[in-house]
Amino acid sequence: MTTLDQQAGVVRPFTVQISDEALDDLRRRLTATRWPSRELADDRKQGVQLATLQALRQYWATDYDGRRVESRLNALPQFTTEIDGVDIHFVHVRSPHEDALPLIMTHGWPGSVIEMLDSVGPLTDPTAHGGTAADAFHLVLPSLPGYGFSAEPTETGWDLARTARAWAELMRRLGYDRYVAQGGDVGAGVTDAIGRIGPDGLVGIHTNLLVPALNDPAALPNDGDAERAALAAIKTFQSTGNGYFVEMATRPQTIGYALLDSPAALAAWMIDHDTDAYYKIASAFVDDKPSGNLTRDHILDNVTAYWLTGTAASAARSYWEAYGADAPTAGSPPLPDPRVPVGFSAFPGEIWVTPRSWAEASYPTLNYFGQAARGGHFAAWEEPELFAAELRAAFRSLR
Repeated sequence: MTTLDQQAGVVRPFTVQISDEALDDLRRRLTATRWPSRELADDRKQGVQLATLQALRQYWATDYDGRRVESRLNALPQFTTEIDGVDIHFVHVRSPHEDALPLIMTHGWPGSVIEMLDSVGPLTDPTAHGGTAADAFHLVLPSLPGYGFSAEPTETGWDLARTARAWAELMRRLGYDRYVAQGGDVGAGVTDAIGRIGPDGLVGIHTNLLVPALNDPAALPNDGDAERAALAAIKTFQSTGNGYFVEMATRPQTIGYALLDSPAALAAWMIDHDTDAYYKIASAFVDDKPSGNLTRDHILDNVTAYWLTGTAASAARSYWEAYGADAPTAGSPPLPDPRVPVGFSAFPGEIWVTPRSWAEASYPTLNYFGQAARGGHFAAWEEPELFAAELRAAFRSLR
């Protein structure tokens, strides 16, 4: 690692500070929640079920420690630095193993750096988690612009490619001249973009959501059972499960008013993401049966971070920037294929299970394809040890 280049931009230590007044206001609003009548379907066809959200609200208002966000983040080294006019918040944990490979890892929506915290140990200190020193990473976890403790952009144009370029600048600013990148959900889009841009120093990428499949699934192979099942799952999601996606990609400001005014509405919006994740979250709150690391406290850490930072609207606008018809870069020429090696991991609870043929067709430089035994869309959050093992395998040949 080279010396920090202070001329390029100041990197400042950061500490989360939550006021008592903010926590008191949260509890007051939770207590005053106005409830709709019960849904008329016996599953999630009409959205988040009343029993699920009432159980979540009850635990949040009476049992949850509102200072968990503060204490969990402050237990790790945090920093901010201004890049392209936006103050970017990031967690930066250097491995105790000096030859560790630098890794920048990007969260998505409705996630945050919170969803990655339990993967920090396995990634930075693998010898304590079943790996070897040769598997270690120096880890950089930035908060997307407009998410969490990063500042909100004050102009349009922060699409996936602009964020990817900001990440390349962040790694350069930290002195990392050789590194890899990883992401899921929106973070997969950022990681896909940084791989296609190919900044100096980037030697490989890994994702656990196949971005090209969302862009044009019909262009991918469809002559096998796995391919047909994946295509059917995407069609089901696009016809019955992507209401949040359409709203945020077209009218993020409209939904933002409700999400900033009611914590219960914010929680409902955030947990209504995909079928697998929804039922796992519902089970955690209604039956106290978490799936892996998706416990009630861990789920509420993430929702609480959105509430306390007031970033639900600005996070929603990131979908307009990246996917909306009126986005600043809509219609721009596509970026080229990645020139660096690409790794991909398929998790069984994902919105669709990506076949190897799709990953190969999407990425000519694919050099790793893994199939995990457990986990879903929020793989790092739900199964941090399994997720870390996938990243070790994916990047092992690039060390």
